Amino acid sequence: MKILVPLKRVVDYNVKVRPLPDNSNVDLNNVKMSVNPFCEIALEEAVRIKEAGNAEEVIAVTVGKTESQEQLRTALALGADRAILVETESLLEPLAIAKVIAKIVDEEKPDLIILGKQAIDGDNNQTGQMLGALLDYPQATNASEVVLDENSVTVTREIDGGLQTLKLNKPAIVTTDLRLNEPRYASLPNIMKAKKKELTVKNVSELGLDISARTELLSVELPPSRDAGIIVESVDELVDKLKNEAKVIG
Repeated sequence: MKILVPLKRVVDYNVKVRPLPDNSNVDLNNVKMSVNPFCEIALEEAVRIKEAGNAEEVIAVTVGKTESQEQLRTALALGADRAILVETESLLEPLAIAKVIAKIVDEEKPDLIILGKQAIDGDNNQTGQMLGALLDYPQATNASEVVLDENSVTVTREIDGGLQTLKLNKPAIVTTDLRLNEPRYASLPNIMKAKKKELTVKNVSELGLDISARTELLSVELPPSRDAGIIVESVDELVDKLKNEAKVIG
């Protein structure tokens, strides 16, 4: 069985991002970049499936600039067997990303596609679902448990008020939630081995896809600062302010 794991290069979750002075976009100058945390969970699950003897190959793929090779090398160090970079200078929208991945799926014919449910930069939570629609594959989102057998994948997913269990015929798409697993750290020997693993680079223009933007970014701004709080001396004063100033009680 072959597993494809799409990854995204994002600003590291420890970094506090700021807009550019002209508010045209996020300031990425000298900012640490990492693999999207949900994508790390997806990769970890794929590697565990392979380690359990249920898959022969794990392929990591990302769509982005040349610098994204750094994140793919990290994926190779974490257990992926080979990697594919679809190179583009533009920041593509989820639909365009889904189209690119669908093209890679058509070439690689994986039995299972595992990807993070969302990226921590855009928080769109769209790519997996769009990919499922483009490929007409069964899908399960927000997975907290994945169990494989010969012809199907059983996924437990978190929904409002409880858990839902779905059985998908292969090939299938699964998007991962936080509670699926705890990603490992790359060891030094595996980091060194990753340098020798195959990393294929394609240009997005070679794929013959319409990846034009459907939306336009107008501005990026920090949220307004909150006013300082008020200390009250008594419950009566609190009730009075809630009633007459905030007007949240009658």
